[in-house]
Amino acid sequence: MWKDLKYLIAYVAPLAAYLGVYMQGAWSFSGVYVAFVLIPVLDMLTPQSEANYSQEEERSRLTDRFFDVLLYLNIPLLFGLIVYYFNTLSEGGLARYEIVGMTLSVGIIVSTIGINVAHELGHRTTRYEQGMAKILLLTALYMHFFIEHNRGHHKNVATDEDPASARLGETLYAFWLRSVTGSYRNAWRLERERLEKKGLPVWGWQNEMVRFTIFQLAYLLAIGLIWGPSMAGYAVAIAVVGFLLLESVNYIEHYGLRREKLPNGLYERVSPRHSWNSDHELGRIFLYELTRHSDHHFKATRKYQVLRHFDDSPQMPAGYPAAILLSLAPPAWFRVMDKRALSVRQ
Repeated sequence: MWKDLKYLIAYVAPLAAYLGVYMQGAWSFSGVYVAFVLIPVLDMLTPQSEANYSQEEERSRLTDRFFDVLLYLNIPLLFGLIVYYFNTLSEGGLARYEIVGMTLSVGIIVSTIGINVAHELGHRTTRYEQGMAKILLLTALYMHFFIEHNRGHHKNVATDEDPASARLGETLYAFWLRSVTGSYRNAWRLERERLEKKGLPVWGWQNEMVRFTIFQLAYLLAIGLIWGPSMAGYAVAIAVVGFLLLESVNYIEHYGLRREKLPNGLYERVSPRHSWNSDHELGRIFLYELTRHSDHHFKATRKYQVLRHFDDSPQMPAGYPAAILLSLAPPAWFRVMDKRALSVRQ
């Protein structure tokens, strides 16, 4: 039990963002410092771990509610941060760089404990946990992720049919545009197909994309009414930071990896070699084991606390945060990753 308290470290990032809003000045960028300075440096200095749990340990961890409560607490933590951010901005008197720092810091948290935790809960089978996932995605204005990721990405991962699987030689910036727009279109298509199969009207309350659109507009309207119209713009800003960080993670997770098409026209089964992984333990904790991505695609409902290392899963040369920084410079990214991706494919 005591060793599992290490997952409390995941709360350092949101607490840093709270500190940034409170302290202001250079501290406004606290969330950025933690995510893209502290974690990459500590990842390089601390050992990686390839250890997996025994079957008995897995059973124990799967029944331990501690791991679920850690996820649930992110909901009040995130919404409290957003309210604090809007209250602070609405008071005025901030320098432009302080506003930029706070917006980046809060946007990072919208991604790391908003979308990332929503990703974990969205794969759960209970309605209340799936509801929590949608509430968290609301803050990123990315509720369609619940549909496209579960019913689209996991089916088409590591193929050109999946907008969230980066192609060899594709820059991060081109990928952002393709994945953001393609995922949104796919979510509408998947929901239309679901309703048509059930003989239900596409344009109605049964369509989750219609509901998601209304919920997100209502969220922005509520912020505008409570804190003023300009604050709705800042809500969009932290959402954009959040979902672009998500798409950056998508970019590095499957970059250049492809499943072969079989003679029958279907793709080969998803295997551990179709996702980039990182066993840097600190990064794993901060992202609730997201970096053990191969096992997640092997069985999407497998909870984060029991995700496994596979010897044949390709490993990133650095942790996920450092890899995202590298991807911001496409020539450097291609130099490091293209040979690795080609080696895996061969």
